[in-house]
Amino acid sequence: MALTKSEKIANYKKEIEELENRCKRLIQEQKEQERKDRTKRLCKRAGLLESLMPDTVPLTDDLFKVFLEKTISTDHSRRILDGLTAQTAATPAQPSAGSAARTTTPTTSKSTDTAQGNG
Repeated sequence: MALTKSEKIANYKKEIEELENRCKRLIQEQKEQERKDRTKRLCKRAGLLESLMPDTVPLTDDLFKVFLEKTISTDHSRRILDGLTAQTAATPAQPSAGSAARTTTPTTSKSTDTAQGNG
């Protein structure tokens, strides 16, 4: 039996609604995965920092923030970061933590962010 036009419209609307719900679920899953990846990255990097610099463990959050701000705001550290960023952009593969600390290729030009003072 053939469907009437109003039945076809109702079926299409139902199908659209189902697809929109599937899309919403996929977006939620993607956001959740991004949060998990960020949390994992933050924990891993903080653990690496503490293992390399155990003297920072007893610092309060405010003192640790001051330490980081003063450390990363130097021209030397900005050049190292710029070099690593350029190196990462050139090669999509991520180096291991140990090799990243050893491969410091300073660049002579500052990035736009550095020039503007945005870390």
